[in-house]
Amino acid sequence: MSEIDLKHVASGKVRDIYEVDDEHLLFVTSDRISAYDYVLSTPIPDKGAILTALSTWWFEQLADVVPNHLVSVDDDRIPTSARGRSMLVRRLSMVPVECVARGYLTGSGLKEYAQGRAVCGVPLPDGLVDGSELPHPIFTPATKAELGDHDENVSYEQVAASHGEQLASRLRELTLAVYSRGRDIARRNGIIVADTKFEFGRTPDGALVLADEVLTPDSSRFWPADQWQPGRAQASYDKQFVRDWLTGPSGWDQESEPPALPDDVVAATRAKYVEAYERITGLRFDDWLARFR
Repeated sequence: MSEIDLKHVASGKVRDIYEVDDEHLLFVTSDRISAYDYVLSTPIPDKGAILTALSTWWFEQLADVVPNHLVSVDDDRIPTSARGRSMLVRRLSMVPVECVARGYLTGSGLKEYAQGRAVCGVPLPDGLVDGSELPHPIFTPATKAELGDHDENVSYEQVAASHGEQLASRLRELTLAVYSRGRDIARRNGIIVADTKFEFGRTPDGALVLADEVLTPDSSRFWPADQWQPGRAQASYDKQFVRDWLTGPSGWDQESEPPALPDDVVAATRAKYVEAYERITGLRFDDWLARFR
């Protein structure tokens, strides 16, 4: 992003990362949206600000469960052009594991369950359907793929073999603790967190720290609790709306570049993201935007 006069370090599907100094990075969240490992050509207006606002709120709610990398969202070192969608964060050594927690069965977990009544090596009871609540939340890690590649579900044992039993155990413990706290808070506000993924990094002294984004519509499946009905696809506040359009009305072959999103899908997706933020936090998104004007 040329308007940011900092050294560009990396870019992901949604975020651009810049070096501020030896100890800090700037995470700038764009309005890009991805689906099926593609970055779509059509942005969602204010999406970057929504994700930043929600992650900031969650980091505060979860600070007593696990420390996080957030330093500030309004530090003087954040360029004016990027305020409201950027976080000044501590530089960490990232753990190359997608730490996924599932409280409900859907998505890739449902496909895996259908093949062997287990997800990432975790056995589950018979009779579960799309949207079923699991007997208890489970840790289902994945390898962290390069941009454009697909994360691959792996077992806890594979994580332990690659990174050591001590780290694997701590990742599982923190993932389930953070998910459980987030699930309970969201449920009180009428939203089911069906599943989510976290990223952790280590400080120079080896402490594990929650990083990247947390419990957003990009990293989680959010369902309206009053519409939850196992056995079918659920209404959602996340980018499942975009996925459904791509695999349905768009006619996309899932092999070529995805088509541009029509205006009504863009508007509806933005509205869903805003509603998720406002329902979970009890805050007005317009107030977040006004804070940085």
